[in-house]
Amino acid sequence: MSHSVDEQLSFLRSLIQGGSFCDASFRFLESLLVSKDVKSLIEVRSSLTQLLRSESLSVIRSIAAKTVHDKLLALEFFVRAFALVGDQQSCLALRYEALVMRELKSASCQWLMVSPVEWLSFVEDAVHNGFHAVAEKACENALSCLGNNEDLKPGRDTVFENLKAINSEITRLRNCAMASVASRSGISSSINCIQDSLQVQTAEYLKRKITERQKSNLLHKEKRSLASTSFRNGIKRQNIRKLHEHQSLLQNSGELDGRHPNLRSNDQFDCDFFSVN
Repeated sequence: MSHSVDEQLSFLRSLIQGGSFCDASFRFLESLLVSKDVKSLIEVRSSLTQLLRSESLSVIRSIAAKTVHDKLLALEFFVRAFALVGDQQSCLALRYEALVMRELKSASCQWLMVSPVEWLSFVEDAVHNGFHAVAEKACENALSCLGNNEDLKPGRDTVFENLKAINSEITRLRNCAMASVASRSGISSSINCIQDSLQVQTAEYLKRKITERQKSNLLHKEKRSLASTSFRNGIKRQNIRKLHEHQSLLQNSGELDGRHPNLRSNDQFDCDFFSVN
């Protein structure tokens, strides 16, 4: 972003921190989104979203002890601001907070009472944007408020019929939101079951492979030990055979010497005779 945009964002932050939640501050926010190219617009919108989220939390904490009017003024500013930058989640969250606050304070301040149309509008927006859990809570509050509404009793035909239609529509939206939440919860549970099953199968596979490898190593060791034993036994047998052959030769030589006792002396005589000649 350019240096001028950074300065404008800094100025907007100072307005918010100074508690300036008037139309002039909102118009200045709108002016920041006027851009000639898409890339710059996306960058500015992202920066504004981060700024608004950060500052809204700080502001809500800082106005905790202030009057209901001051609280609602700040909430209304951020609701409009988040809607402008396209942050529907933050927008709906603060809208819901404002509606609940008004409903709680309406007992002492009638002008704060939330109308059935306002509840219906919020529920429709929440369901449309996929925030079914928030929509379900809003429906419960709306139906509770409608149940205490004196106009939702037979007597004034036009008002009664209108409120009855709103009540039916909110009930329908509540059922849709509840079904969606339950379905999403069921899908999440199914995914968790699948993940658990895959983990069990993986563990069993690894355990089986380890067992097979251990058996293979043991069999290899046994074969190697058997081959080594066979080799050693073969060497022993060969040595024993050679020993027997050697002993047999010695025995045969001894027997030959026993049959010709003068053989060595005759050999010596012949040698001496030829030497004399």
